[in-house]
Amino acid sequence: MRTYAKPVAAVTGALALAASLTACGGSSAASDEKVVTVYSADGLKGEKGDGWYDKVFADFEKETGIKVKYVEGGSGEMVQRALREKSNTQADVLVTLPPFIQQAGSKGLLQTYTPKGADQVDGADKAPDGSWTSVVNNYFGFIHNKKELPEAPGTWEALLDAKYKDKLQYSTPGVAGDGTAVLIKALHDFGGQAPAMEYLKKLQANNVGPSSSTSKLAPKVDKGELLVANGDVQMNFAQAASMPNLAIWFPAKEGGRPTTFALPYAAGLVDKAPHTENGKKLLDFMLAERAQREVSAVGGGFPARKDVKPTDANALALAKLMEGVEVFEPDWADIDANLSSYVDAWKSATGS
Repeated sequence: MRTYAKPVAAVTGALALAASLTACGGSSAASDEKVVTVYSADGLKGEKGDGWYDKVFADFEKETGIKVKYVEGGSGEMVQRALREKSNTQADVLVTLPPFIQQAGSKGLLQTYTPKGADQVDGADKAPDGSWTSVVNNYFGFIHNKKELPEAPGTWEALLDAKYKDKLQYSTPGVAGDGTAVLIKALHDFGGQAPAMEYLKKLQANNVGPSSSTSKLAPKVDKGELLVANGDVQMNFAQAASMPNLAIWFPAKEGGRPTTFALPYAAGLVDKAPHTENGKKLLDFMLAERAQREVSAVGGGFPARKDVKPTDANALALAKLMEGVEVFEPDWADIDANLSSYVDAWKSATGS
């Protein structure tokens, strides 16, 4: 496992269908419809209709007349759904986290399209073959209840304390993007598969159990049902606006610095999309300067475009949050090739 550092976010979830889908299939009649269907990892749509997606989709519909139909779930779940529908494609745009966006590309689910503005996205945040481009940057993190637990645990080792028994939960690797991120970060921080699995086996004594949805863990932490859970910076920062007891932190290996890595929301045009032209328009719209300037102010995330440098209050708070945190770049090619074996090793170690 090579997850070594170079500076460079869920993901989760029980399937939520925000709008009913019509069986489009790719006919000429379907291609003329004023609609675009998005399959996405959760985190960018607000609990109260106040998220980045809510704003961008409303603006897009007003400007183009094209209605956005939205389906939300875990990163792996969305890829698997698109894969099952490959012979009768329903989605036009797929938005998911690494390594699932790479998985979607390798399984032939995406077609090549370079949105306008993609030249301002760093090379590490887009596919070399043009099959996907990040639209919102983000980072892996953990949360704690700052009322019941004023100081963050700080280290992985601290989470083994008995006071966290049945008060700690992380979403399921291989299903949720953020849950898979727990596995990736443990592999990096502990220096390989064997020590990472040894640690996660010990941690299982405190773990409440599997969760397909990372976003559903934050309300439990806010209420004090859990003291600690995994998440990602963008989603948890946005949730904290209505969940005052949430605080974000980054685990460190004992004696080391806190670390994280980028988990961008990456978007691609689905192969044989029933509304390809509408999908292209939405990708252009999400990466346009106006929408990118709203990523922090509205969505609590980081713009994907390097030429967009917001100075709103959220952007300043996010920059402060990341101070002193070491950012590494995982070897996504290795993870894409070996994810199944890493997840199997996790299942074996934890008895999941």
